[in-house]
Amino acid sequence: MAQNNNGQEQDINQLLKVRREKLQDLQENGKDPFQITKYDVTHHSQEIKDNYDELEGKTVSVAGRMMFKRVMGKASFCNVQDLQGNIQAYVARDNIGEDSYKDFKKYDVGDILGIKGEVFTTKTGEKSIHATEVTLLSKSLQILPEKFHGLTDTDVRYRQRYVDLIMNADVKDTFVKRSKILSTIRRFLDGQGFMEVETPMLVSNAGGAAARPFETHFNALDEDLKLRISLELYLKRLIVGGMERVYEIGRVFRNEGLDTRHNPEFTLMELYQAYTDYHGMMDLTENLYRYVAKEVTGSEILTYGDKELDLSKPFERITMVDAVKKYSGVDFNEIHTLEEARAIAKEKHVEFEERHKKGDILNLFFEEFVEEHLIQPTFVMDHPIEISPLTKKKPENPDYVERFEFFMNGWEMANAYSELNDPIDQRERFKAQEELLAAGDDEANHTDEDFLNALSIGMPPTGGIGFGIDRMVMMMTNSPAIRDVLLFPTMKSLDK
Repeated sequence: MAQNNNGQEQDINQLLKVRREKLQDLQENGKDPFQITKYDVTHHSQEIKDNYDELEGKTVSVAGRMMFKRVMGKASFCNVQDLQGNIQAYVARDNIGEDSYKDFKKYDVGDILGIKGEVFTTKTGEKSIHATEVTLLSKSLQILPEKFHGLTDTDVRYRQRYVDLIMNADVKDTFVKRSKILSTIRRFLDGQGFMEVETPMLVSNAGGAAARPFETHFNALDEDLKLRISLELYLKRLIVGGMERVYEIGRVFRNEGLDTRHNPEFTLMELYQAYTDYHGMMDLTENLYRYVAKEVTGSEILTYGDKELDLSKPFERITMVDAVKKYSGVDFNEIHTLEEARAIAKEKHVEFEERHKKGDILNLFFEEFVEEHLIQPTFVMDHPIEISPLTKKKPENPDYVERFEFFMNGWEMANAYSELNDPIDQRERFKAQEELLAAGDDEANHTDEDFLNALSIGMPPTGGIGFGIDRMVMMMTNSPAIRDVLLFPTMKSLDK
């Protein structure tokens, strides 16, 4: 018969009370685990298993969380989980001493132990440690989720990531891979002659992207500041300063909603390379994605859900106009006026706003009809100028710019330009953005006078790109939601 919630709560409270009493007893007997400051770890679990032949019979010391314990009279088994996985320990009274064994029998699942002993194989063939010493390094006063059901409530998993990492090995693996992805990106770019830099997070003018910023106040100077929404404008200043290849991997902040692909703070990488254009950025993107996939997953073909994403072939390159024509049947090369664009939008049931110009409507068609089809790696090129305020015009067709967005799995993964380096043109683009702001578009850019001054000093022809690191990690780890690749995603406060 199932207990009611009240009965379960009483049981848990009793178990918690017992754990505290055990701690008190240890402290009263001069065995307070919280007084221990260090433990000499010689090996980790997987390292012992991988090097068993040379370690058999040798003494090792491991440390980790006890996840299982079976007491059988004068001998017991326990399982200790560390960074690399877990390993079994055979703990016998005759080997560790009567007092130590008596203490060991009182230890709880969740306690952190140090185990010293000889490497051996049990009768059932499991590589284990025959303990000669067991040290309690930290007492767990809370109860881990029941092992066989694990921690499945996603809300609790995200809020208590520390428990999630203990209970779910695949979660730990995801974050180990995330770290490897970042170090692999850095290794690739460093090998290409790029220099990693850091730029301000607190800014007076949050530009470089179409997004609503978070705002704050700096008391010391009595000034309102914003959290950056992009890395772009400071990195371009460095190109002006003669740093020819720069990149930054850092958090940016956008005051927007939460969903499976969006978190208000996320990791962006932007890089800028002097004397190249958006075609150079396409080549770099292909090479980078292939390199990271091979290094981290061992293959240039990624499995994401029920799809296979093939990075081994040349990525498709298609203009936005051609993509819209392919998937909607509408050829924007044949649409010459705003009135014509509005008429076709109404005909195709594409909603637009009064402020939208022809280029904006083309982009709305792209979002409506094209994005979901871009499963394999695809560069969508040559965006309308209206949605690209920081990008060079195409000399042969000034209504469009030298820009691409990189898509996989129907998602935008990166955004790149041949950077606008004409300060006069840039001022006009900022002016148009200010008009959008005045018309109620709170994602439009403010004029950045210092950036305009930098461009006036002179910026070489430059290619630039921004990569969504979190989405890249999602792809490389087959994770369904952005919160699965952020250690501590933004959650609504429990106090609300």
